[in-house]
Amino acid sequence: MPAWCLAFVRIVDAVNYRIGRMAMYLFFALMGILMWSAISKQLFNPSLWTLEMAQFAMVAYYILGGPYAMQMGQQVRMDLFYARWSPRRQALTDAITVIALLIYLAVMIWGAWDSLVYSLQLKWPDGSLLPQIGRLERSPTAWRPWLWPIKLTLFIGFLLMLLQSLAFLIRDIATLRGVHIPGAHLHSEPQTEDAA
Repeated sequence: MPAWCLAFVRIVDAVNYRIGRMAMYLFFALMGILMWSAISKQLFNPSLWTLEMAQFAMVAYYILGGPYAMQMGQQVRMDLFYARWSPRRQALTDAITVIALLIYLAVMIWGAWDSLVYSLQLKWPDGSLLPQIGRLERSPTAWRPWLWPIKLTLFIGFLLMLLQSLAFLIRDIATLRGVHIPGAHLHSEPQTEDAA
């Protein structure tokens, strides 16, 4: 395998590992928001921001933790036959199915980018290379937060998932060529069953 492939896999794994570990703490932020929501409803006037902020925290937790979950092999699989296959056959199956995932993620990135551009109201005047930020999109709720931070989070999360999927593809191709790339991927360590 070319050195750039190995470097790409190592960098993507390291970035997604660190971001995923940080994203895990968003769950505590979500719990704090929901606890404040319950307390404020019982003791004070209900806060307007809690429901929407909880949704934003959950989206960030889910989207930024997705590449990490993929890396750790924690995604849902139909495992009727897969676990009994050899690592080479698993790599071949994964290399074929990851193509569909890459296409799906490319469409999701395109949609997230389009939505982010809309929320920032970016306009390119004729002859100008720098965008001018117009009126920022806000939520139609009573709290009216700006939507671009969560849309940027969606774009970054889908991009990280695409990069992790490409790292999987490189690892699967390496496995098919008889090269082992160490890491957190499902094929990185041979699985053995303990005899009971």
